[in-house]
Amino acid sequence: MSRPHFDRRRFLRTTAAGAAAVTAVGLVTGAPAQAAPATAADPTRRPRSGAVSFRWWGTSGWRVDIGDRTVLVDPFLSRYDTGLFRGAFDPATPLTVDTAVVHSMVEQATTILVTHTHWDHFNDVPYIAARTGARVFGTLTAYHLGIAYGLLAGQLSPVRGGEVLEFGDHTIEVVGSLHSRNASWSIALPGVRVAPPPKPATVADLPEGDTLAYQIRVDGGPSVFFMGASDFAERNLTGLAPDVAMVALPATGSTADYVPRLMAALDHPKVVVPVHWDNFETSLVNPPVVAPNDRRRLDDLVAAVRRASPRSRVLVPEYGTAYRF
Repeated sequence: MSRPHFDRRRFLRTTAAGAAAVTAVGLVTGAPAQAAPATAADPTRRPRSGAVSFRWWGTSGWRVDIGDRTVLVDPFLSRYDTGLFRGAFDPATPLTVDTAVVHSMVEQATTILVTHTHWDHFNDVPYIAARTGARVFGTLTAYHLGIAYGLLAGQLSPVRGGEVLEFGDHTIEVVGSLHSRNASWSIALPGVRVAPPPKPATVADLPEGDTLAYQIRVDGGPSVFFMGASDFAERNLTGLAPDVAMVALPATGSTADYVPRLMAALDHPKVVVPVHWDNFETSLVNPPVVAPNDRRRLDDLVAAVRRASPRSRVLVPEYGTAYRF
């Protein structure tokens, strides 16, 4: 049976909370966005049946509620200090889970999508999966790390890119992707896990482990593309044409023509949402904390999107606010 057609060129529609956030945080121009009050919509409030909402949880993390189902993308809520934002990164920082924060924000989850296994993406995944019974999708490294944390193999679904997975009222397409490059054209904490290792203890024990992206297509609703890192395999994006693209902020200029190539490959999405620009070693309290260098890069990203895809609208999200597209 064919799926209902969705006009990918329709304008962004938000809830009252979402609209307030757009007004406060901005459909951004080149100037820094104005900060919203230090409050957020309740990130755990369940939607009515049939509703679809998207809540940003910082970094590249999202909670997507589709009717009675909850899909999490890279849910990193514990957000502890590794020294990264002080210029003193310590890879021996112990991995910790802030169970109080997790319990306050995650009362249910059916699916967890992992883009890659660095700590700021994977740290809380095993705990949330064990607590909720959610099925975890990710690379073979994510699979082996899940086993190392004590999850059952039957709860873990390794994927590689190219899979289109059916969930009844939505599909999830897995896209082979690439991790960001640093100023030396290398990757922080590279590596894969080809077998279950000892249970990870420090952030260095969670390597990149290859990188994926995902596209969720909701019946009668939007198609939304999720990135977890600021590089991509251009040919793998052909034909996705999402309505909304969650685009990771590049940390360096090592990836050539990042924005023009990405916008063209995604067929110029109607809405572009920058992610991974906040200081993820601070708590999830609005307004999001942004390092000065990241603020400049965020402004540059917005300007680049406007040049490369002038008909796209840019939405800089706030924590926990329910957006509907």
